Amino acid sequence: MARTLQVQDSIDVAAEPMVLYRQIADPSQMGRWSPENTGASVPHPGTPATVGTTFVGRNRRGGTRWVTSCTVTEAVPGERFAFDVTAIGPRRPLLKGNIATWTYTFEPVDGGTLVTERWTDRRTRWPDALAARFDRVVTRGHLFADFQRGNIARTLAALRADVGDAPPVQPGEGTAGDDRRGV
Repeated sequence: MARTLQVQDSIDVAAEPMVLYRQIADPSQMGRWSPENTGASVPHPGTPATVGTTFVGRNRRGGTRWVTSCTVTEAVPGERFAFDVTAIGPRRPLLKGNIATWTYTFEPVDGGTLVTERWTDRRTRWPDALAARFDRVVTRGHLFADFQRGNIARTLAALRADVGDAPPVQPGEGTAGDDRRGV
């Protein structure tokens, strides 16, 4: 079976694109919405990061904590923000490699903004079987794509509850999608 290398979901938020962009493009704020990320050490907290900015993300899943080194790859105010995860480790991000890309897009719609969050698995050199075994160990039984699909839905719902005044998200609402790689 082909490994899913990308998952995404979208949600309408009753806020202007620039309001949402300013929040998301400041990685130190992500801990407000994410079920795993607890924040980030950034050069200029409270301001949007720019292309080339590096930051260290702090994460927690149950009793396990880890940090990641990330680099902003896209920063188009009010439209798009993306960063690559390039290293990971328990206390310091020492294990380097292509790990993942996180992308956020902001599209104006009636009454607010359609926010799309996308996770792309960049571990493309890993054999699918090895990736599946690793994923199931670190997520307690899930593949990363399935696990991240749930994280994205929770993050977007929390963002809307925190920043917008639209009604709560319903299961299956939004535009969920994924891309599969053939074996």
